[in-house]
Amino acid sequence: MSKSTQTLVIGGGPGGYAAAFRAADLGQQVILVDPLPNPGGVCLHWGCIPTKALLHVVKVKDEARQAAEWGLSYGEPAFDLDKLRSFKDGVIEKLTGGLAQLVKQRKIEHLHGTARFISEKEALVTLTDDSEENVSFEHAIVATGASPVSLPNVELQSERILSARSALELKEIPDSLLVIGGGYIGLELGSVFGKLGSRVTVVEMLPGIMSGADRDLVSVFEKQNGEEVFKEILTNTVVENIEESGDGLKVTMKSAEGDRGTSKTETYARVLMTIGQRPNSADLGLDQAGVETDERGFVKVDDQRRTTVKNIFAVGDITGPPLLAHKANLEGKVAAEVISGHKSAYDPATIPAVEYTDPEIAWAGITEQQARERELDVEVTAFPWAASGRSVAMGSGVGKTKLIIERNSGRILGVGIAGRDAGELIAEGMLAIEMGAVAEDLALTVHPHPTLSETIMEAAELFSGSATHVYRRKK
Repeated sequence: MSKSTQTLVIGGGPGGYAAAFRAADLGQQVILVDPLPNPGGVCLHWGCIPTKALLHVVKVKDEARQAAEWGLSYGEPAFDLDKLRSFKDGVIEKLTGGLAQLVKQRKIEHLHGTARFISEKEALVTLTDDSEENVSFEHAIVATGASPVSLPNVELQSERILSARSALELKEIPDSLLVIGGGYIGLELGSVFGKLGSRVTVVEMLPGIMSGADRDLVSVFEKQNGEEVFKEILTNTVVENIEESGDGLKVTMKSAEGDRGTSKTETYARVLMTIGQRPNSADLGLDQAGVETDERGFVKVDDQRRTTVKNIFAVGDITGPPLLAHKANLEGKVAAEVISGHKSAYDPATIPAVEYTDPEIAWAGITEQQARERELDVEVTAFPWAASGRSVAMGSGVGKTKLIIERNSGRILGVGIAGRDAGELIAEGMLAIEMGAVAEDLALTVHPHPTLSETIMEAAELFSGSATHVYRRKK
């Protein structure tokens, strides 16, 4: 069988469905190819959304225990793994089901399968029932994402070695868990399992966890997540070997600290692998269409998300870092608009990053470390959350908000936040950076009291030398 369409979108994740929806809204005839019953991709099915659902549950568990300090006593929190799994699955079903409804409302044809280019104007779609359809198109948008990689020096295949996807199935809460990788996925899932009772160790080959964030923000997380959550966080350490050992996995690790590396071997009930992602570009027939990739397999695109073939676009993780859903979402909209003839381009001033741990860590724009490395003339202001009425009233007071400000102009170059709901607060910092705001703009913007958002205002006030709730000695 054969079909034709104006725009073929390959992949139904945050980049793909955003592209398909925007294209349909602009009047294009759209076919969306994705093997899953409902759109959403890894993010909604096995990534961002289910992880946040579980992080919410363990946060409530922590607050229930902490409430005794406030005069509100409960019994010791307990969890029902079946109900927890059901809650997580229900969140996924509700959101992906909503996307499926939007596909129908926009009259997008959803072909359940995978696509492979056979030319720059035609693709072969293999449906989930193994039948095939040829789809000719005027334009195509590739949004097939990325997949997790494994350690190249570890060949062991074992059910005890978990991926983020299998970990989220919540078949059990292991007594001990080694998380390989100290980035977004590793720390978020490690937090979930640690707070549900696993003894969690994190091993990271870099000098620090949360690569990309300023160390003073990361230290807020580290102070709040001691042995009760993470038994150990081992940095500058690589995993050399994993082998079966009785009811667990024996792992040999080597530390690179000091003049000589030291090795140690520990046994864990499970190992969670979260060391990186590779683009899903190998089986797309890109060479048949003339689409070029870089040496890592990421598709080359310009600022309109156009590939080396003028009628084929690519968005999301398959185009390279940062591999984030909100970046993919914007790229998908840009590609759809360009196809419709709009003067659109992917040109954000920055892309925000958020670790949804407890506390959350969020940053956008230039970090303090980057400013120092580039020898920029900046002033860094930081407002401690111990001086935030809202934070203390919520029983915390832990956190900080910092601004990286161009000294001469006062322009906001970067924002970093460590504390509760940092992921929500970072949007104000993003807007300031995008709009070219100066510190005075933030300082003079009336913020409601008491709120956590006031910490941004007061961090801005510090640039002029004075903030209401912090005393700063005059120079």
